[in-house]
Amino acid sequence: MTTLFISDLHLTAERPAINELFFDFLVREARHARALYILGDFFEYWIGDDALDQAEYRPIAQALRALATAGTPIYIMRGNRDFLFGSRFERDTGCRLIEDPTVIDLYGTPVLLMHGDTLCTDDIDYLAFRKMTRAQTWQREFLAKPIDERDAIARGHRELSKQSTAQKAPEIMDVTQAAV
Repeated sequence: MTTLFISDLHLTAERPAINELFFDFLVREARHARALYILGDFFEYWIGDDALDQAEYRPIAQALRALATAGTPIYIMRGNRDFLFGSRFERDTGCRLIEDPTVIDLYGTPVLLMHGDTLCTDDIDYLAFRKMTRAQTWQREFLAKPIDERDAIARGHRELSKQSTAQKAPEIMDVTQAAV
């Protein structure tokens, strides 16, 4: 048995082929694994656990639950796009949230798991946004908004991020060697 690691799938209804590849991966590969680790940015964006009530997310949650019920432990780390995973996500999917960073024992060897966005220390704008969105007050206020409003905000931030990314030098958005 092997332990599988995936990250940055950015699942969304707008790219159904990727979702289908993920479902196939769960059935063909992950069901035989000792464990599956999802290391962030599983979804294009996550606006709160009540998104599980939306048709877009239901099949993904059900597929994860089926894998967990069949005996494959699933560990999921919050990324920069899905940092709002909470207890309902764990309950409904069978996934277990793990902190970023986390050290695991992989067949007798300690292994550091990270999403990696905290290593992009030259991207000052992103780090400021990250700090703001990880604050309990910001999260509480955001999650109190209606889901349609949260979705519109997230889509707007994705567009702004795309524009910002196009204007930044690639090395600013990459891992800073000194941070490693």
